[in-house]
Amino acid sequence: MTTKDIEVHSVRAHELYGDFWFNSEPVPIAALRGRVILIHFWDFACSHCLRAIPYIREWHKRYASYGLIVVGVHTPKFPFGKNPENVQKAINRLGIEYPVVMDNESLIWSNYGTRFWPSTFVIDKNGFVRHQNFGEGNYGATEHSIQSLLYDSGAGELPLPMEPLRETDKPGAVCYRMTPELFAGYLRGSIGNIEGYVPESVVHYDDPKIYLGGRFYLDGNWLNDRNSLRLNEQEGREGHLILNYEALEVNAVIKPEEHAGFEVVVRQDDQYLTVKNKGDDIHIDSEGRSHIQIGEPRMFNLVKNKEFGEHVLKLSTRSNSFGLYSFTFVSCVVPEMISNN
Repeated sequence: MTTKDIEVHSVRAHELYGDFWFNSEPVPIAALRGRVILIHFWDFACSHCLRAIPYIREWHKRYASYGLIVVGVHTPKFPFGKNPENVQKAINRLGIEYPVVMDNESLIWSNYGTRFWPSTFVIDKNGFVRHQNFGEGNYGATEHSIQSLLYDSGAGELPLPMEPLRETDKPGAVCYRMTPELFAGYLRGSIGNIEGYVPESVVHYDDPKIYLGGRFYLDGNWLNDRNSLRLNEQEGREGHLILNYEALEVNAVIKPEEHAGFEVVVRQDDQYLTVKNKGDDIHIDSEGRSHIQIGEPRMFNLVKNKEFGEHVLKLSTRSNSFGLYSFTFVSCVVPEMISNN
């Protein structure tokens, strides 16, 4: 996570020529001289983006009446992010009311020199980029830039800066070294089985029973795709995916490749999840089984442990529509959690 204030009048903001606009007509940067503009690059299947969205949403609510224009640029990480219907569902689910433009070919992304999801740029009244932040975090610095540029544009008295929206964003929180993001497809994949990848082919994998960190392991027949791994079993046979990780939380990006509405059972350390460690998208049935229901392509929050640590996660399903794209992790804890360890 990095933040940077750029010297005055150094970089002029580029226009936002995208594929499709939501919540408004196209926003012309050049026609908004005198206004402060915040541009937020994001993707609805990116965990770090989803953690930043509440701050972008609140800044829009707090400062729109003072002249701030907020624009979201949706640059997809995966092919299904290019579908306007999927983006519209995410916008509705996340309560985003500011304009969003689809950047399916990453043209806006390239013009702004962006390299990370999410990225935020703040533009002054003269159309120059004055602040940029790559990655999540540094919300206080970004809001300070917004307020400074609004004052400079003649906005008048502004509200006090926001308090952090999460405990883990407050001073004193500690972020441990966690398992890095893991991709499933053969282009960037992190498979640990000795069978490895065979591009565009179905491979039979055997569970090795020994799991190294920073890798995931498969059991059953799986189709190797550029961006994903997809179960390809005989009808009724179950496939498994096993992951040894170090983190507090685990997220998975999953897409129903053909038919939606199937179930994926989730276990940790050979036990079903409970109300004490289940993620936001986990359901626990009357028999105590923890699972997720896959209805649309998105990121699913699987695990929320009380403490940072090492665990083995296992996903199981019988649906050949199961397509896994990536795993992401969260490691930050508040001081109270540290003192209790």
